[in-house]
Amino acid sequence: MGKVYERIDGRLREFIEAQRVFFVATAPSGDDGHVNVSPKGLNGTFTVVDEHTFAYLDLTASGAETIAHLRENGRITVMFCAFEGPPNVVRLHGTGRFVTMYDDEFAELAGMFDEHQSARAVVIVDVHRISDSCGYGVPFMEYAGERDLLPRSMERRGVEGQATYRRKKNRTSLDGLPAFDYDPA
Repeated sequence: MGKVYERIDGRLREFIEAQRVFFVATAPSGDDGHVNVSPKGLNGTFTVVDEHTFAYLDLTASGAETIAHLRENGRITVMFCAFEGPPNVVRLHGTGRFVTMYDDEFAELAGMFDEHQSARAVVIVDVHRISDSCGYGVPFMEYAGERDLLPRSMERRGVEGQATYRRKKNRTSLDGLPAFDYDPA
């Protein structure tokens, strides 16, 4: 039976920090936009900041839906599933904001994570609902290792190549909302 928690601590925090993948869900306001769910999980890109806050390193990639939705309404949910060990699913519902690589606060926040040359922002979420559920329907899966394709791809592009890529792929969301449009022209 699912349970709602007051804070991220103890067994719950240990579970979250042990997971190798998490899923980020956001949606634009209104009835017409696309709901987005993104898998995340490169090592060293997620941290529990305190009992009501978490953060993750947002990497340059093919889209920027989460940033667009956070800009518009701030709503975000992150889900963790146990693919090994006892079944469990944990959801953290909250209000998020992001700090771009061009903001003064970025260097300090990015210091909470392993270094990733493709980091474009840090997403910080104030959690207002913490819950778990049984996870009985989640299959067992075995961790085989990290994919290095994203870091290698962005490393090959270099700093200016990544900015060019973001200007081409990350400026707006699927629904035409402003997304990561912070790179200088």
